Amino acid sequence: MSSLLVRNAQILVTMDDHRHEIQDGGLFIEKGFIQQVGKSDQLPSKADQILDLKGHILLPGLVNTHHHFYQTLTRVVPEAQDANLFHWLKTLYPIWARMKPEDIKISTRTALAELALSGCTTASDHLYLFPNGSRLDDEIEAALQIGLRLHASRGSMSLGESKGGLPPDSVVEDEDQILKDSLRLIESYHDSSPGSLTQIVLAPCSPFSVTGDLMRESAVLAREYGVQLHTHLAETEDEVDFTIQKFGKRPVAYMEEVDWIGPDVWFAHSVYLNEDEIGVYADHGCGVAHCPSSNMRLASGAAPIQDLLAAGVDVGIGVDGSASNDGSHLLEEARQTMLLSRLRAGIKGASRSGEKNPPIMSARQTLELATRGGAAVLGRQDLGSLEPGKAADFIAINLERIDYAGALHDPVAALVFCAPVKVDYNVVGGKVIVQEGQLTTADLPLLIEEHNQAAKRLLNG
Repeated sequence: MSSLLVRNAQILVTMDDHRHEIQDGGLFIEKGFIQQVGKSDQLPSKADQILDLKGHILLPGLVNTHHHFYQTLTRVVPEAQDANLFHWLKTLYPIWARMKPEDIKISTRTALAELALSGCTTASDHLYLFPNGSRLDDEIEAALQIGLRLHASRGSMSLGESKGGLPPDSVVEDEDQILKDSLRLIESYHDSSPGSLTQIVLAPCSPFSVTGDLMRESAVLAREYGVQLHTHLAETEDEVDFTIQKFGKRPVAYMEEVDWIGPDVWFAHSVYLNEDEIGVYADHGCGVAHCPSSNMRLASGAAPIQDLLAAGVDVGIGVDGSASNDGSHLLEEARQTMLLSRLRAGIKGASRSGEKNPPIMSARQTLELATRGGAAVLGRQDLGSLEPGKAADFIAINLERIDYAGALHDPVAALVFCAPVKVDYNVVGGKVIVQEGQLTTADLPLLIEEHNQAAKRLLNG
């Protein structure tokens, strides 16, 4: 298929610089890229394939900026249900250490299937432990089967308990081997061309699981080959205390020391930032992956998203690991982003005498974070909006459903304010991944059965 005509959408949300919302809108697509955007009667009348979206809202595909696919295997583990981050990790590390390559493949397909059905077209995943012969290649192979775009982060842990780190020594790696494998992955898989399906990211796990030397060497390697850098940062007060005690600095200052500040870096969480640290992000172009459900689930706190945005920091949304969120529903995460931001604004406003109406996040701002915001964080100028020259990644949701009854005076806001739903269409580069609410690239019942068997084996030891 070389051309696709999408027409008759009840409303098309471009998310371009003009933020157009086009009634009876459509797209004309050739070879996976958008050629025209506008009203349906202004587009060509013929194409190799025609998709009629009458009664649907059409918008850019959502971008997931932080995840751990493998954690779909350990959702709702009883011993980790009521734990903060450090206890949660120490409970789950021994279980994750049992994973095999096939577990990585199964969990990747499961997470991406769930993401696709929730409107995600591009996902960044952070895989930072490789037990029993597992490799990042396993994830990349599985992602290609589902068909979403993948930013595969080569994570790593090298600072075990015996050296003052958090993870057990059984799940850490030798630093020379980490760097050698990182180079192999970049040379084998990284594709920086517009519309690429696979990009590699270098992603030492966190300040409490790797050494400063590995952080520095990873930054040197990433910049030599033009790939991005990613890690967890300032997620909890425990982490702030850890970096002060071990390195004598707060997390952001430590990142400056190891040369991890710049426009090629984005951090997951960033809950505990002060005003000066937000300024460092803004001045140097660092991005943030905001993960509200995970931060609430682990009682980590609420990130200062409005302050980051006001400072000009690029912010995207991440569902985070499916054992600290227990779901991979990106549209739901967008809703949580708006609601948590409003809660934080209300608490902040209530603490200031005379400030009764602090700025709050709107539904449209939230959708921007989930689309163009996420694309900016991942450095993808070819994604995030519907306009000529961009990759043909879009989703569509049927508005004629019970979830939106009584809300159609503003369908765009309804996507965020109303209960989150699954998408009816998900198209990546002109290829239909979800059609009429059904995943086209995997046998979902079989995948669920295989995934549950793998999860049972892991938990039973």
